[in-house]
Amino acid sequence: MAKRGKKYRAALDKIEADRLYGPKAGFKLLREIDSASYDSTVDCAFRLGIDPRKADQMVRGAVSLPHGIGKSVRVAVVAGGDKAAEARDAGADHVGGDDLVEELGKGDLLDQIDSVIATPDMMGKLGRLGKVLGPRGLMPNPKSGTVTMNVAQAVKEIKAGRIEYRSDRNGNVHTILGKASFTTEQLVENYAALLDEIIRQRPSAAKGRYLQTVAVSTSSSPSIPLDPAKSRDLLEDDE
Repeated sequence: MAKRGKKYRAALDKIEADRLYGPKAGFKLLREIDSASYDSTVDCAFRLGIDPRKADQMVRGAVSLPHGIGKSVRVAVVAGGDKAAEARDAGADHVGGDDLVEELGKGDLLDQIDSVIATPDMMGKLGRLGKVLGPRGLMPNPKSGTVTMNVAQAVKEIKAGRIEYRSDRNGNVHTILGKASFTTEQLVENYAALLDEIIRQRPSAAKGRYLQTVAVSTSSSPSIPLDPAKSRDLLEDDE
């Protein structure tokens, strides 16, 4: 295990052992203990009571965060004709048909994009790039709204702060929530939107307690455990 620095250990000392923080108290403390000299990213991780080996228990979707994620999102759209023109007008960073599929297959653009949108008619060609796009979470999917004929709306929503999420092979969902420079209230409101969406996506086949643990952290801080049972009145102070 890598040895932690003094700032990290000092931040860890401020987190009360065995306490599950309410969202407002948790995000307030997170902003206090973040020691980065840059505007670090705030991440959220859910451990879900699902069986990730079963396809009907995968949790996947997209949600628009009310305050965005604090950075510009680079979007590629695989479409042709009028839909390509609509994507360009909506602000897509890369637009194309077969030529863009070829570029994506070579891996040339993968470090320059954060999301890929495609019209349904292009998925036959794009689907062959599963081994290239899949590991980076870039493969378009109808459940996340990235396989659509309404490419302009999808581009605008993603640019405005819509994020995609999916459970991993261990039943965890990990996603960005914003930046450390956000106010506590902004982080709580983004968290509330994500939490509502995760709860709404509970698989009918899931048994037992669904939300098992929730933790938030920045790219330079220890994680803070939030109370997974608290899903209402999130801006209220802890007792």
